[in-house]
Amino acid sequence: MQNVYLAATSATPEVDFRFDSHRMSLKGESYPENAQAFYGPLLDAVGSYLAACRGANIQIDVQLAYFNSSSTKLLMSLFEQFNQAALAGNHVVVNWFHDEEDDTILEFGEEIAEDYPALELLTQALV
Repeated sequence: MQNVYLAATSATPEVDFRFDSHRMSLKGESYPENAQAFYGPLLDAVGSYLAACRGANIQIDVQLAYFNSSSTKLLMSLFEQFNQAALAGNHVVVNWFHDEEDDTILEFGEEIAEDYPALELLTQALV
């Protein structure tokens, strides 16, 4: 499985999916003009990667300062995939980074923890 790296733009986050070491990262802001076009290939790549995982320790670092509603839907699809992988026997840790004064981003992380209980979600405030 080939790793995926996309540099951040003004409207899309940096994506660093290192499938070979089971580490994934999203960092920046996400409000692409066409969220499906941006996230669709990433969801496909993650789906292929997860189909081959058996008992893996997967770490996902998320440090998004902003994301719009269309990104939210696709991010939820991404976390659903990881939740299913955790239910299938993989250990999935999500490190959810947020600005210490940004309650909206923190609350979204808490919502992910509620909606996808198989994920181990750790919130960390950025000072």
